[in-house]
Amino acid sequence: MRIAMVSEHASPLAALGGTDAGGQNVHVAALAAALVRRGHEVEVYTRRDARGLPRRADTSDGYRVVHVPAGPAKPIPKDELLPHMTDFSRFLLRDWQDSPPDVVHSHFWMSGLASVLAVRRDHIPVVNTYHALGRVKRRYQGARDTSPADRITIERLIGHEVNAVAATCDDEVDELIAMGLRRSKLHVVPCGVDTKFFTPAGPVAERSAAHRIVSVGRLVPRKGFDDLIAALPLVPDAELVIAGGPPNLRTDPEASRLLACATACGVADRVRLIGQVARMDMPALLRSADVVACVPWYEPFGIVPLEAMACGVPVVASAVGGLTDTVVDGVTGVLTPPRDPRALGRALRKLLADRSRGMAYGIAGQDRVDARYTWDEVAGQTEHVYRSVCASDRLVVAP
Repeated sequence: MRIAMVSEHASPLAALGGTDAGGQNVHVAALAAALVRRGHEVEVYTRRDARGLPRRADTSDGYRVVHVPAGPAKPIPKDELLPHMTDFSRFLLRDWQDSPPDVVHSHFWMSGLASVLAVRRDHIPVVNTYHALGRVKRRYQGARDTSPADRITIERLIGHEVNAVAATCDDEVDELIAMGLRRSKLHVVPCGVDTKFFTPAGPVAERSAAHRIVSVGRLVPRKGFDDLIAALPLVPDAELVIAGGPPNLRTDPEASRLLACATACGVADRVRLIGQVARMDMPALLRSADVVACVPWYEPFGIVPLEAMACGVPVVASAVGGLTDTVVDGVTGVLTPPRDPRALGRALRKLLADRSRGMAYGIAGQDRVDARYTWDEVAGQTEHVYRSVCASDRLVVAP
């Protein structure tokens, strides 16, 4: 099967940890590689964001990345990319004219828009993965939401136009039904984790405190790092290591805000912001933790808890979005209410005080990942969606 993946802002080749480089980049890269292992031909279309990038680049994992000229060849915040999606879709239309793919898998709402515009004159089925929904973002960020004003309307239109939606969790399915999408179009296909890379065995990053809490993510307010800092006074003898953000934290306003929060809470000596961590070093950092905390206000899915579970580390997470699917409360970790530092502090303190419970959670977490969240398993589920829409499309056009 020839598969075209469209990921307008999240290149599978991007360095992780920047403002717009995170879980979607990992998802697209790993899913493309897993589909290639299953015998498919995969091309990933992403916007050219720097001069000198080749038009097409083959990767060591067997898929090809196509850098689409849409807008200036420089980084642009994803919330400012909508005006360039017409050029993006025109490129797709031209590129697919002579050799169309069997199926298009768009990632994020703007990729979905570019894809449905590009296939409008042809019978190429489209599967869309939203990764995040504008209605949820608007609900939690309110006036701080920088998304284009038409995002929610366009997301609803995309849902009606595409052949299927691959939702990453049950919570997203509920949101999509509330948007008016037909349940028959919706398939739950979670994100995955590389279980050959994230394992319990391997190097462990150095540590000095009696207990270590690790949290990983982009340095944006919704990730809840300030709630972790506010919870730290309830967790004595524990250091908090926050990984993520730009290479230079000194000029980052969110890093400065978090350090000021640590000072105000009297825990500045126990909070470490270590900035961007190389992908190769991430398993060692997670293994060094007694617990990995993932406590955003909202989270469409969240890959970090899976990576921690694959390393055999227990997880404390806020009960939002996809985290309620991946983290089983009282089995692989603990779920706490979002934005509740007191409940978070109690949960962390209780788990750190019970080593045997932490070990049991870690073992159960690894088992859960191996059974449900390997990329090969996710690729198999994705392939099933592709084949279903291709079969349906043939039935529609056959007469």
